[in-house]
Amino acid sequence: MSLDHLALLTRFQDDFLAAVPDADAGARVPACGDWTVRGLVEHLAEVHHWAAGNARGVKGPGLGGGPFDLAPHYAAQAATLREAFAEIDPDSVGRVLTHPEPMGPGAVRFWHRRQVHETLVHLHDLLAARAGSGSAGLVDAEPEVWADTVDEVVTVLQPRQVGLGRMAPLRHPVALVATDVDGTRTWVLGAPGERAEEEAIHAVVSGPAEGLALMLWRRLTPVEAGLLVKGDRAVLDAALAEPIVP
Repeated sequence: MSLDHLALLTRFQDDFLAAVPDADAGARVPACGDWTVRGLVEHLAEVHHWAAGNARGVKGPGLGGGPFDLAPHYAAQAATLREAFAEIDPDSVGRVLTHPEPMGPGAVRFWHRRQVHETLVHLHDLLAARAGSGSAGLVDAEPEVWADTVDEVVTVLQPRQVGLGRMAPLRHPVALVATDVDGTRTWVLGAPGERAEEEAIHAVVSGPAEGLALMLWRRLTPVEAGLLVKGDRAVLDAALAEPIVP
């Protein structure tokens, strides 16, 4: 299934914006330490602003220190990002996340995908804060979208964390199996691409793609995410203890 990342971005931004007025700005965001709803909304607005600048290949001015009126502030930065994407050829060169340097030249379409998943995970956070606890099923998103979230972690974000020296390579890679997408999707965390077939797998985690994604992003435990763990649970625990996402 080919995903329309720009359409998904608009959809998730709209859902995020719609949830802001009903959320207590001082409420804690589950699984995110001492982060509050205010911090969450201001963070995602700042990320959209930053990503729009990187798509244009420039470092724009900051947004200031606030405090901001949350819904209008987020709406403005969401619109800024969409406007940038509408104006820029997806295949043109901007600044993207890389390694061993943190940023480098790359196709602007990188940000289409990156901002979809940034918004999706933080939409889950906002809805969890509003509900008072995190769980699967809070966000209306198809399994294929969550599978793409998993793929981004395995093929882009975790290898970048290693490349930047933020973590050592995983000693024992972990197999991830999404059971709710057509054909069943499988990844090997810690050994993406061709290396995956060369690794001895000591732990396999299977279940809905949403659960896999939220586990990798440390929003839910494997049990909370409804996942089945086979093999050495200590191998999975060791992988999840590492900063596999920024």
